[in-house]
Amino acid sequence: MIYSVLKWITGIALHWFYGDIRVVGKDKIPAQGPLLIAVNHQNALVDSLIAGWVMPRRIAMTAKATLSDNPLIAFAFRILHVVPLRRTSDEARQQNGLPVDRSRNREAFSEIISLLRQGGAVLIFPEGKSHNEFGLEPLKTGLARLALQARDEGGIEGIRILPLGLVFEDKGAPGTAVGVRVGKAIEMDSWSAADHTALTEEIANRLRGVSEIAGLPPQQNSSRAQHKDSIKERLIASAAWWGRLTHQTPVRIARSMAVKRSTNADEPAMLTILFGIGLVLVTYVIHLTIVGALGHSIWIDFVYLVGLLTGAYWAAFEPHPRRY
Repeated sequence: MIYSVLKWITGIALHWFYGDIRVVGKDKIPAQGPLLIAVNHQNALVDSLIAGWVMPRRIAMTAKATLSDNPLIAFAFRILHVVPLRRTSDEARQQNGLPVDRSRNREAFSEIISLLRQGGAVLIFPEGKSHNEFGLEPLKTGLARLALQARDEGGIEGIRILPLGLVFEDKGAPGTAVGVRVGKAIEMDSWSAADHTALTEEIANRLRGVSEIAGLPPQQNSSRAQHKDSIKERLIASAAWWGRLTHQTPVRIARSMAVKRSTNADEPAMLTILFGIGLVLVTYVIHLTIVGALGHSIWIDFVYLVGLLTGAYWAAFEPHPRRY
């Protein structure tokens, strides 16, 4: 329930920032079975939000373990089932030059393998870090080693590695487009090699093919103009107008705050979404307090809240030719 609500909010927040999110190859996503999702990593937390919103099934995510040093983030990780992974670079800094413990992710691997055994899907960024380069950075071997370990030592059948490529028109600019391309999955049951180097190279090739090589997908033609005079479209347009009226101010303030506080290209979208959700919630409290004081009824408050949420949804999705 919490995951579904957060996914719904994420979709709205992403579309309030980006002008269009173009998804290609969604039919290639396996509906069930153990799945490792390999995603290129150019936009920090936003990459996880986009991937989570695009996937039609629930996914577990991975994140660098240093984030869980914050008690609030650690609590959120437990609720959302985020698996913390310890990076070599982070461990080296903490060890002050001492040898890095190569078994540092043993528990994390065990947790991921347990999820795969249950037929779950896990999101992994094989580059190991977010970056501002256009192309794919060299991949770490962790994803390949994990897939081989789950198959060979864990005895898990049907594991697939799904490449998911993200391409940003301008990741820090509001109103720009994002491309999401789903590639052909690697079937581990038919992957004969046991060498993680070869598997890592294959993951890189497929991930590169749906990101830097493929580029931004073209804008899809809208068929909505043919039905713009229908009652349904008029209702949607009215809801979108209401949503813009009640949400544009906090979103604009959030964007302004994000731009002022951003120190690199990764932060504008992420901070706008975080600030925006907080300011919108504050706005809701103010609206509902006023409406409750005037209407003296919890049901009026409830109906008004539904109106706010409906407006937020259609203000985000009404301009797009497809409503995902």
